[in-house]
Amino acid sequence: MTRDVLLTIEGLSKSYPGVKANDDVSFQIGEGEVHALLGENGAGKSTLVKMIYGLVKPDEGRMTFRREEYTPSEPREARGLGVAMVFQHFSLFDALNVAENVALGMDNPPPMGELAGRIREVSEGYGLPLDPERLVGDLSAGERQRVEIIRCLLQDPKLLIMDEPTSVLTPQEVNILFGTLRQLAAEGTSILYISHKLEEIKALCDEATILRRGKVVGTCTPRDSTAREMAEMMVGAELNAPQRAPINPGPVALQVRNLSVPAPSAFGTSLREIGFEVRQGEVLGIGGVAGNGQDELLLALSGEVKTPRDCVQINGLDVGDLGPNERRKAGLCTAPEERLGHAAVPDLSLMENALLSGAVRKQLTKNGFIDWAGTRRFAEEVVKTFDVRTPGIGTAARALSGGNLQKFVLGREIMQEPEVIIVNQPTWGVDAAAAAFIRQALLNRAAKGAAVVVISQDIDEIMEIADRFAALNEGRLSAPVPTQGLTIDEIGLMLGGAHGMHEAEVHHVQA
Repeated sequence: MTRDVLLTIEGLSKSYPGVKANDDVSFQIGEGEVHALLGENGAGKSTLVKMIYGLVKPDEGRMTFRREEYTPSEPREARGLGVAMVFQHFSLFDALNVAENVALGMDNPPPMGELAGRIREVSEGYGLPLDPERLVGDLSAGERQRVEIIRCLLQDPKLLIMDEPTSVLTPQEVNILFGTLRQLAAEGTSILYISHKLEEIKALCDEATILRRGKVVGTCTPRDSTAREMAEMMVGAELNAPQRAPINPGPVALQVRNLSVPAPSAFGTSLREIGFEVRQGEVLGIGGVAGNGQDELLLALSGEVKTPRDCVQINGLDVGDLGPNERRKAGLCTAPEERLGHAAVPDLSLMENALLSGAVRKQLTKNGFIDWAGTRRFAEEVVKTFDVRTPGIGTAARALSGGNLQKFVLGREIMQEPEVIIVNQPTWGVDAAAAAFIRQALLNRAAKGAAVVVISQDIDEIMEIADRFAALNEGRLSAPVPTQGLTIDEIGLMLGGAHGMHEAEVHHVQA
């Protein structure tokens, strides 16, 4: 089908100290087209869409939008011309209601009564119903994303940019979102869609542009390509699926019993009587929709939140009332979901961030003094082993792309050789090659006898690497069951809150 061209990009380039983020990028997006922008972490996708949205000014090149010269100096100007963007990380205030959050994101919001009516009308019209009076803090992750999308749609965009829009959604919510995007495209709205989930790209997108190290290296029609072909175009090499040796679980390395912790904030989730155990060499996958206690569980297990005695044991040692450093010393390393601000200090260098969590297990301090030479070696080893794309270990954490920072954070923890490692959303926002590498690194750690806990909203990820699966729902954990033979329907039942479903009952469902 021939489409009129909406956006033309010609020879866009953008450089930062030590890196050329975009190098002579050119492509077009047609009216009503769903266009995928693909590339591994650090390929230049974020810089490119920031130039389209007016957040970054290109060094070279030009853009035309609706056949007019397009040089937005700020997002307000881009929005005024018909370009809207839904970011990967939500920018919402928990203590405000839906209508108030929508108003804050609009340049000229109407009166609140009129806006509430428009929110109901537009959200229901696009199959994303929202109550404008509900507090955002009470919404699920999927409903929060609806707020961001409806805020954009109220401004009648001609081009909607979406960055990793399904990373926090259930399969059912993904189907609803795709229905909305197809409806928008049918009405003539163009969509620039960024995602590492290539099967979704195949299902949704009309065309794809592939970036590698800042340059366009190819285009394709996703429905005519396999996910593997697109992934290999992105990375320029053959991809290998994670491999694991047959396991022979050893003694229990991590035991959690009757773990109950109150919610850390008004909009948090209380943990209620959580119990499980993980043996040496075993991988336990914990699934759940965002906001069901994943962050709270990691905080409790890491020692960042105080827990009672006798509820967490590492290799038989009670660490229930110990803090993070004491738990690290006992053999536990963790990697939280929020990489920038929690896992890493944004303005500190990679070397300094390596010191923050590696000091205990890598013995980087002595008699109150920092071993900077040892810290440098450790940071350089992480960067080299985990292929972190960065000008050097003196680079600030905030300067890395999300995927590269994720590789650094995971590498920093894995390379401390913990006996127990717990990771939350280990491959969120990383490309196919990096995801495969991270999963393989976790499997390798398990093969060396570590107990591994992977908390993830990506069910495919859990099914690929975990030996057993448990679902977290409203702060409760279902009984872990073997992943072998587990179906999507059974997983959905567990994710929906079948808390009392024990292993025998799951096997009965399978039968």
